[in-house]
Amino acid sequence: MAPSEKYKNRIELLQGTLDMLILQTLQWGTQHGHGIGQAIRANSGELLRVETGSLYPALHRLEQQGWIKSEWKLSENNQRAKYYRLTAAGKKQLSNEQGRWKLLVKAIAKAMKPA
Repeated sequence: MAPSEKYKNRIELLQGTLDMLILQTLQWGTQHGHGIGQAIRANSGELLRVETGSLYPALHRLEQQGWIKSEWKLSENNQRAKYYRLTAAGKKQLSNEQGRWKLLVKAIAKAMKPA
């Protein structure tokens, strides 16, 4: 499949959804920024691709909120990388976001099939 076809049906993220996806990814363990982006893409069946210009500002914002913490470590390639982990406050925020997401999905489903 050609690269242009591969992402032809890519879905644009709703505002705020990226934060939830990052928090969800970090729920599975500590990860560096590039790894978070790769995990989101892989776990979405290659439909969601988070660009660097969106990912790193979101990570910075989540860290400022206290939902994630970071520390510098050596990556698998022996390069310095900033690794992120979910905090207790981040776990609570993820739970809140998941609840809002479920409500949004229900509302959209209702709007698509009105009575």
